[in-house]
Amino acid sequence: MEQFTINLLFVGASFALYIGIAIWARAGSTSEFYAAGRGVHPVTNGMATAADWMSAASFISMAGLIAFTGYDNSAYLMGWTGGYVLLALLLAPYLRKFGKFTVSEFIGDRFYSPTARVVAVICLLVASITYVIGQMTGVGVAFGRFLEVDNTTGLLIGAVVVFAYAVFGGMKGVTYTQVAQYVVLITAYTIPAVFISLQLTGTPIPALGLFGETAGTGGEGSVYLLSKLDQIVTELGFKSYTEAHMDNLNLVLFTLSLMIGTAGLPHVIMRFFTVPKVSDARWSAGWALVFIALLYLTAPAVGAMARLNITNLMWPNGTSGEAVSIETIQNEPEYNWMLTWQKTGLLDWEDKNGDGKIQYYNDASEAMTEKAAANGWQGNELTKFDRDILVLANPEIANLPSWVIGLVAAGGLAAALSTAAGLLLAISSAVSHDLLKGQLTPDMTEKSELMSARIAMAVAIAVATWLGINPPGFAAQTVALAFGLAAASIFPALMMGIFSTRINNVGAVSGMLAGLIFTLVYIFLHKGWMFIPGTNSFPDTVDGSLFGIQSTAIGAVGALINFGVAYAVSLTTADTPQEIKDLVESVRIPAGAGGAVDH
Repeated sequence: MEQFTINLLFVGASFALYIGIAIWARAGSTSEFYAAGRGVHPVTNGMATAADWMSAASFISMAGLIAFTGYDNSAYLMGWTGGYVLLALLLAPYLRKFGKFTVSEFIGDRFYSPTARVVAVICLLVASITYVIGQMTGVGVAFGRFLEVDNTTGLLIGAVVVFAYAVFGGMKGVTYTQVAQYVVLITAYTIPAVFISLQLTGTPIPALGLFGETAGTGGEGSVYLLSKLDQIVTELGFKSYTEAHMDNLNLVLFTLSLMIGTAGLPHVIMRFFTVPKVSDARWSAGWALVFIALLYLTAPAVGAMARLNITNLMWPNGTSGEAVSIETIQNEPEYNWMLTWQKTGLLDWEDKNGDGKIQYYNDASEAMTEKAAANGWQGNELTKFDRDILVLANPEIANLPSWVIGLVAAGGLAAALSTAAGLLLAISSAVSHDLLKGQLTPDMTEKSELMSARIAMAVAIAVATWLGINPPGFAAQTVALAFGLAAASIFPALMMGIFSTRINNVGAVSGMLAGLIFTLVYIFLHKGWMFIPGTNSFPDTVDGSLFGIQSTAIGAVGALINFGVAYAVSLTTADTPQEIKDLVESVRIPAGAGGAVDH
């Protein structure tokens, strides 16, 4: 059976399952649409949250960024997992106790201001739409490869599928669909990793195989996998895989932006409104962290092992021998993946010196200049290798069975679709529940509210699809920008709303606007206005950036500005009303709890 047919069978079967669940659990009321009727078990909610969280950035893109950068991009792992600890301890139980449907509703009521609610909606929409762009990038990559069409066509097909099933069930349908998607994506991610770890190290647990031994080159016996990888990539002029190369300021700010951005993401926070009790919210966050860890402990191994396999394929006789020939790529089965991915436009090569071989090396390295000149090389001939294709191509690169490739196809789509659905729900609830019903048309019927939510979904996905055709970066990089926006605007407002009675409505609004505007303008200056290529004023590098801080790390600075402005304005304006102070105390301290008694 052809690989294309196998892919269709796996993807078709998984889609039939998702759509069937969405129809079975279709929302019939606003409570079910926004919060699944508040009847989801913590373990179920933890699994759904994990699927909602492990997006195209985690499944498709993260290992690719780690593979081609190494140690520095482990910040993605630290930031995203650390953020869940903050979410479980500082936000989830208190927001659930407040008893509202959405983050914007909490901010509007806590800061006793319709303006605060509207500003929160704006912050949510900016962060969520940026996040959806990253998901649609992943959807385009996945559909493009496994339907064997170009990336843009894959993106358009994926957009239709995402909207069709997200609009069906609301939060209730999406919750149970995401449980199924989690099972599919974690299975699809770990099985190829186990195979590859066994191939390279003889260890079935990839996380252990990463630090295990593999066969050496030139009869040198066994060597540690990471040592071998370091040796190979440095011989080709690339930076050492296991050493840090990012400056400490950007590394700390980037990790912090991802952490507090995680705790401020509205589509994740919404999940904690679906459980029956306040204690269940904290348990949900704990279970989500367990389910997420299964993938995140595997991702570094996937990245390192894939980089080693790719390099070995491009230099089958070792880095001191000859590069792979074009004839081999065109005729040998183990190189079929290159021909298939070339059709998507995300992988390409060029024989620049006409020697019939494809030399893959870092032509920007001064150390390689002399070697390249001596060998007649005229530049790196693996001209394009999109980081977002690595995980999807990994089973083919390792020459794994066809059914594993089909399983990964289903898993990649599950990851992108599950998060896209959660984001669309956050966007639709912000527009219909917070903006229209909460502010503009309070007499709106429940039926009209549901209709407006679904229209908002359609508009959001149309915008994200258009921007996803020319995204501001790889999927994980685009998602990191969304985290920065959430960190700068939503997280500080939630923290101050829960833990400070002094922050008033004017301070909260001023802080959110200051954090959002600063961060968004900084990102646009480096990534292009409205993410349009060529409109940026500064290169997004440490040397060329405005303050020496890259756009993916600026969210932490925006959060500090938010906190500072909110406190400064609040201290110079009217105090918070007593009833709001009492409300904050009731959210943080259980009713009936007495003071501490010295025995």
